[in-house]
Amino acid sequence: MPEGPEIRRAADRIERQLNGKPLEAVWFAFAELSPHAESLLGRHVERVETRGKAMLIRFDDGHVLYSHNQLYGVWKLHKADALPDTQRSLRVRLVAEGRAASLYSASDVSLWQAEDIDTHPFLARLGPDLLSEGLTPTQVRERLLLPRFRRRRLGGLLLDQGLVAGLGNYLRSEILFFAELHPNLTPASLDAAQLERLSHAIVSLTQRAYRQAGVTNDETWVAQAQAAGEARRQWRFAVFDRAGLACHRCASVIERLMVGSRRLYLCPKCQSATL
Repeated sequence: MPEGPEIRRAADRIERQLNGKPLEAVWFAFAELSPHAESLLGRHVERVETRGKAMLIRFDDGHVLYSHNQLYGVWKLHKADALPDTQRSLRVRLVAEGRAASLYSASDVSLWQAEDIDTHPFLARLGPDLLSEGLTPTQVRERLLLPRFRRRRLGGLLLDQGLVAGLGNYLRSEILFFAELHPNLTPASLDAAQLERLSHAIVSLTQRAYRQAGVTNDETWVAQAQAAGEARRQWRFAVFDRAGLACHRCASVIERLMVGSRRLYLCPKCQSATL
């Protein structure tokens, strides 16, 4: 499933495609949305926001199109008269000045009034978004120490969108590695320096993944991994998807665990379970 950085990059592309241009065609696959299509003709997209893995397209008439890609959804940008070559099911199409943004395969799509969007059941459970809301490490540290989070194990906590929105499975492994922390530790068990490393890693690695299209690895280590013949799915990361390979930092063998029913990768030496 795409994580926050990938959804934010998709939002950027849609914004460049549609922003400020009158909509020439609007199409919804869902019966409950179809009656609203005509009312959006001639309206403008004001901005495209992300909240974790959800996308909000705001129109100048006060409507907001909510979508969540879940496992299979994908936005495709194309000329209106040159449809994408895909077997996926079209869910939404927005066209402005001959260019289209089309959403395929997503099933969680709805249209809201702007004043009501924060009551959406998914959005109401989210913490602040790491990218759209520009969280600082200090703000993240404060959230880690909130009573409802401070005694939870990091391996599960970092996937909780109520802590901060936008983290997912690959970011969880990468954050813990760069912070040099084991997934069984809790925020309450960390000293000030460890909390500082963790909060900075949460912010900086999310931003790095956004800027570099999913690459979280250190630039020097990327070059070394590429020289060693690693595939992109491995060299883009420091530990994720690198089980059995050498740790870039200490040369120990990277291990794979199952934490919260999802795979997590770590270096047993750099990320000791003991403080």
